[in-house]
Amino acid sequence: MTATPTKPFLACAGLAAALAAALTTAPAAAQGPSWPDHPIRLVVPFAAGGATDVLGRLLAVGLGEKLGQTVVVENKPGASTVIGATQVAKATPDGYTLLLAASTTLTLNPAIRHNLAYDPLKSFAPLGLVADMSLVLVANPEIRVNSLKDLVAQAKANPDKFSYGSFGAGSSVHFGGEMLKSATGARMVHVPFNGSAPSLTALAGGQVQVAVDTVVASLPLIKGGKIKPLAVLSAQRLPALPQVPTVAESGYPGFQMGTWFALMAPAGLPAPVQQKLEKALAEVASAPATRARMVELGLTPAYGNGAAVRARVEKELPEMRAVAARADIRAE
Repeated sequence: MTATPTKPFLACAGLAAALAAALTTAPAAAQGPSWPDHPIRLVVPFAAGGATDVLGRLLAVGLGEKLGQTVVVENKPGASTVIGATQVAKATPDGYTLLLAASTTLTLNPAIRHNLAYDPLKSFAPLGLVADMSLVLVANPEIRVNSLKDLVAQAKANPDKFSYGSFGAGSSVHFGGEMLKSATGARMVHVPFNGSAPSLTALAGGQVQVAVDTVVASLPLIKGGKIKPLAVLSAQRLPALPQVPTVAESGYPGFQMGTWFALMAPAGLPAPVQQKLEKALAEVASAPATRARMVELGLTPAYGNGAAVRARVEKELPEMRAVAARADIRAE
């Protein structure tokens, strides 16, 4: 005669079966075979309407097509990208919250803010570099300065006669201006404004003699004759301004400063999800249509994988800390 199992035995057997099932399904769940199964949020830490916002929406459409889910852009401007970046750093690392970070986020803020709520390397999983945005030194058209060489000569002959505008203290263009001062030995007074529009308006109106700004913001005024370019801060000349020399070509070899963008996720992202995102980004960022649109926006396509993001931060962060210390740049 067969013995009937006791209730405790049945309970233990049931528990063992459940545990075995959990152990079997846990890796599959962690790998997220159905990911993504609902819309993804892309946080853009800038206001709507600018080149960065347009770049974010361009990536959102492409990523959505590759991943089979809608990617919704959410603008979270404020505090030099700190607000948006902090929100993403604290989000659940499930692949449903992404960040279009700028070099401001990853190398400038950590250089000048001691109580930053995120770490540029430890708080994020880097997915890839996306694009560079060049900076340009521009001047009021009425001043008798037509090159960087002219500016340096006059600034040295008349210390502190020249003021340069920027779109904010601690911004990429502030760093660019201070790097120019250090490289050339020219003395100029920094005048920060609240954005590119007021800075370039002040330049066109003669309130400051020169300014450093992005090529995206400066180009319409250059084409309209409202301001004139003296040099680009990028390593190579720009297709949009082929006649304008680089700072390096103007007598300062090795000089380079610009801003750049990368796609990030919260740290702790499951490896399979990260691999899917990296693959999708590589395909989108390298697509001819995406690259052409970036160029139209005044950006330089510059795709690189997640490791390239980490390497760029590790190289650039100590450099920016040195610039900040030398020029006494601090967060306001």
